[in-house]
Amino acid sequence: MKDILADTSVWIDFFNGIKSAETDFLATYIMNDYVVYLCPTIIQEILQGFVYDTDFKKAKELLLTFPILNDNPVEMSIAAADLYRSIRKKGATIRKSNDCLIAAYCIKHKIPVLHKNRDFRTMSKNSALKIVAIR
Repeated sequence: MKDILADTSVWIDFFNGIKSAETDFLATYIMNDYVVYLCPTIIQEILQGFVYDTDFKKAKELLLTFPILNDNPVEMSIAAADLYRSIRKKGATIRKSNDCLIAAYCIKHKIPVLHKNRDFRTMSKNSALKIVAIR
């Protein structure tokens, strides 16, 4: 099995108990101790959605058990901006710049992204980004 990076879109459904092919895939990876990476952007996006302090604390403790890609933030921001611009030049616009940042981590580390977000499909068609194929 390959290492993966699970995007916020999958983690939110996972934490909310929403069953899908992506959340099942993530659960299987976790249960089998396969490597699931995170990056700071994903951690922020997940944690900012919790209303209750107890849920926030539990989620934070769980997330910090996973390996975190924590590269130089300036370099990653430039890589994300370059990715956004290169895709825009090809005629597509990514809706959330944070998705470009997440994709930049995946591209740099050659790790496919598990997602539920159409912008990652667009990026994979127009860059070196690899996505997890589960269907």
